[in-house]
Amino acid sequence: MSLQTLWLLIEGQPGQWLNGLALFFALAGAWLLLATRMREQHASARLLAGSELNGLADDAYASDEPTLRLNQFFYRFGYACLASALLLSWLSTQL
Repeated sequence: MSLQTLWLLIEGQPGQWLNGLALFFALAGAWLLLATRMREQHASARLLAGSELNGLADDAYASDEPTLRLNQFFYRFGYACLASALLLSWLSTQL
């Protein structure tokens, strides 16, 4: 399929293509949020399984600053993906 034919398909149904892109962003953002939450839960379970007390486990997890910043970035990026998916989906209905 040539590039010109592909471009004609995109021009023919722009709302559908934009909605497909919104679906991709929504799936990517949701997966990132779920994966980050699961990673946090596994880290907490590992600390508790290592015969740490609840107070010590919370202190040990809270002192790991790079991991907290990375999780916070992933949460923000995941929510930004979901917001952009909502915006793209709304724009696709306006075409």
